[in-house]
Amino acid sequence: MTRVALVTGAAGGIGRATVARLIDEGYAVTAYDRDGAVRDLDGPMVLPVVGDVRVREELDAAVAVTRERHGRLDAVVAGAAVVAGGSRLWETPVEQLDDLWAADARSVWLTAAATVPVMLAGPDPAGCRFVAVASAAGHRGLYGLTAYVAAKHAVVGIVRGLAADLAGTGTTAAAVSPGSTRTPMLTRTAELYDVPESDLAAAQLLGRLLDPDEVAAAVAFCCSVAGAAVNGSVVHADGGFR
Repeated sequence: MTRVALVTGAAGGIGRATVARLIDEGYAVTAYDRDGAVRDLDGPMVLPVVGDVRVREELDAAVAVTRERHGRLDAVVAGAAVVAGGSRLWETPVEQLDDLWAADARSVWLTAAATVPVMLAGPDPAGCRFVAVASAAGHRGLYGLTAYVAAKHAVVGIVRGLAADLAGTGTTAAAVSPGSTRTPMLTRTAELYDVPESDLAAAQLLGRLLDPDEVAAAVAFCCSVAGAAVNGSVVHADGGFR
């Protein structure tokens, strides 16, 4: 049996690494992103789909094409997100909060709403997994990033609430919170702070930046049948973020 996964934010650093990791573990993957670069992931085990996680109808279309090709959906990774900031809360335009809420938090809700019923109606709901990519910012405050921090805290809350809603179904929900990882988003964060990317490793006990493949390994475990044990939990793949 080939397990089938849908990964949002699949063109990004952690998303792209997650697609590769899941394929290595035998999954067929629908790689979903609004960035057309997701088409570069085309291959016999990958179905690239261009779409916006902020639009429910586009998510529904991605789920429909996945079911049409594979007849099932076993795991979902809600990894799409953006980062913005650089100012203190009272200096931050409310429009920035709205944008981050839509892209980073509401999108996780919409992804779950579009995919969980399909997993529950599938041939093996007890083996199905919903995994959201949160952030170290989902557990602590970061200067100049209050809107992003708020959105990522909400991602953790959505996952915990979803896990409670799924009680008794066998389908589970969990979150993975990466620390500073070598991705385009990290580059953007370093620009906001006006520091070299390497400076962002100082917050991690590991003493270095993480590689996307390391975070993807944690995500892939949460997607697995064995990943049921982390239901309702957050896996801190953050190198000891402090």
